[in-house]
Formats: sequence, structure tokens, C-alpha cells
Amino acid sequence: MVSRFPAVVTSNVVLRSALLVLALAPFAARAEDTPVIIAPEKDRFTLQPADGGFLRMNKDTGAVSFCSVKEGVSVCRLGADERAALEAEIERLRAENAQLKSASAAPRKPSTLPDEQEFEKALSFTERFLRRIMRLFKEETQTGGAL
Repeated sequence: MVSRFPAVVTSNVVLRSALLVLALAPFAARAEDTPVIIAPEKDRFTLQPADGGFLRMNKDTGAVSFCSVKEGVSVCRLGADERAALEAEIERLRAENAQLKSASAAPRKPSTLPDEQEFEKALSFTERFLRRIMRLFKEETQTGGAL
């Protein structure tokens, strides 16, 4: 079918395309200004530019850190929530450490080692056993038998 107004239809398509490009232009410029940088560690972190540095978000835990580059070295500071969690964990470990130290200072159970008499008895049995074995080996070699 031939349109009676081909110039009008073509100009509408061009006009709509131009409006779409103009409407999306600010988003495209914004995307170029602030690119999302993804760290190579299996996409665990997302980096977003921020004033004076960038924000690093851990996709696994949701923890956010502010990072900046000072004298060629990247420095990241923990967010307030993350810092509080770490301080709570440090305090828990200190309490556990104190508990373990006090438990090790407590008196221990008496030793279950044998006393001197039991030790001498076991040593005597061992000595007699070894002497018999040595005598058997000696007798066997004197008779020409193979071991």
C-alpha cells in the first residue's frame, strides 16, 4: 500500500528517533562520567566513584567502604556498621582469650603416669622379653638355621 503522506511518516520516524536520543543523552553522559568498576575477584566487589575517591561494596556481605588513593596507595576505610561489628568481634575474642588463660592457670588433675614401682616392673618385663628373644636368635644362628 502506498502512503499518501510518505514525507510526513518519514519525518515522524526521524523526529521520534531524535527525541529518543535526546532523552537518553543525559544518561549516556552520566554513565561515561561515573563508570561502575567491578573488581576481578569473581565480581565480589563493585566500585562507584565518589567525592575524593570511590565506594567499594561487597556484593556478598553488603559491606561498604570508602576508598581513596593517597601517595599512589589505595586506602579503604570501613563503614560505621562494619567497624562496630569488627570491634564487637575483637571484644568477644578478648573475653574468650581471658577465659582460656584463667582455665590454663587452674589446678590440673593429678598425673596418670605410673609411679616408680610400676615403671620398674614394666622395665623388668621388657628386659626379660628382650633377653629371651636375643637368646632364641643366638641359638638359631648357632644351629645353622635361617631366621
